[in-house]
Amino acid sequence: MNARFLTHFAAFALAIFVVLFGLRASFGAAVVHPSAPAVLGVLLVLTLLTYWFTARVTQRSPDNFLVAYFGGVGLRLVLGIGIILSYFFGGGLSNNHAMLTFLGAFFIGYFLCAGFEIWAIFSNLRPFSAKQVPKE
Repeated sequence: MNARFLTHFAAFALAIFVVLFGLRASFGAAVVHPSAPAVLGVLLVLTLLTYWFTARVTQRSPDNFLVAYFGGVGLRLVLGIGIILSYFFGGGLSNNHAMLTFLGAFFIGYFLCAGFEIWAIFSNLRPFSAKQVPKE
């Protein structure tokens, strides 16, 4: 794995957990669902696995980057839907406020992780695009 990516990923995860626990300490369960840290941890692990999967497939054949990337995104989407359904069928529909805070925590975490992954991909594309532009 790329050491630069892992450093940025660790800083990203630490910042998100600090903000999450700060919100939880300030506002409690009214704003942050009790299972939000676990959901965020699962989403961060899925982001790390998606990066690893994309890096492994691209290392074997750089032409398969899009297949690997969209395969990882599809896997994260399916597992995310599984998390939401397991919460709903596990009794999450009984309390309306808890359901809304859970969904809020899930989608904020999901889109933050997706945004980080897109940022990591775009920041790694800069050196490749600079090599292809002819200098005059």
